[in-house]
Amino acid sequence: MADPLSAILDATPAQRLATGFVFTEGPLWHPDGFFYFVDVRASMLYRLPPGGAPEVVREKTGGGNGTTFDLQGRLVLCEGDHRRVTRRDADGRFEVLMDRFEGKRLNRPNDVVCRSDGSIYFTDPGLRVPLAEREVPHAGVYRIAPDGAVSLVADFEYPNGLAFSPDERRLYVANTRWAQYIHLLELDGRGQMVRRRIFADMSSDETDGVPDGMKVDVEGRVYCTGPGGTWVFAPDGRRLGIIRTPEVPANLAFGGPDLRTLFFTARTSVYAMRVKAPGQPHPWYEKRRARA
Repeated sequence: MADPLSAILDATPAQRLATGFVFTEGPLWHPDGFFYFVDVRASMLYRLPPGGAPEVVREKTGGGNGTTFDLQGRLVLCEGDHRRVTRRDADGRFEVLMDRFEGKRLNRPNDVVCRSDGSIYFTDPGLRVPLAEREVPHAGVYRIAPDGAVSLVADFEYPNGLAFSPDERRLYVANTRWAQYIHLLELDGRGQMVRRRIFADMSSDETDGVPDGMKVDVEGRVYCTGPGGTWVFAPDGRRLGIIRTPEVPANLAFGGPDLRTLFFTARTSVYAMRVKAPGQPHPWYEKRRARA
């Protein structure tokens, strides 16, 4: 029987682009021709042009982790240690988008995505915040509306990576601790949850890696880093296989001019691999292309 991943991956193995980090995360392609990524534990934000060396964008990120753009192309960053979500303005300063819910400090914002209506969704797990310091009693997924209004979309055990389906009516959320699985939130036209269910089970005998970062390609396949590598699922939840890389990644992103380069942030290094189907483009890319 043919390997289902053979229809997804090009034959070339993963290429290591840079190494020497502590724990890489937050990969994001910029259409000007480079990847952003972070070193969470060193609190550093980098940019990496193809064929080049990593360049420091920001030091002391406060445990910067997940990244995305807003619809104006401004970088949005989850600052876990600072317990907030920020956005980089044109002058390079980071302003706070959200650090409290109903007057209480967030736990530890982890990963973030942008919807085509301009709303920002992010995960806020609580397990790594000491119990005495927790103000919000639950872990959850939050939405920051274009007008700045905030809402709790759903509460969770330990929400981590998240990604939208191509039609944005599904929001996939990785659950990292205790039970390991991908949750599926069905959304209405306003971006609020109408129902939820388990999309895929990611429990495994492999001990290296947990459900973490997640992306979706244009055909609706879900890529989620997890035990042993990056798990790939069909839109109906069937597991197609595991992409193996020299180090188990925590997150990934599609990039390159054709969005067919899969970029992995994997512990001490970052890697790239070519794929046959492009990733789902960020909504800012589409707006930018329309203006060009």
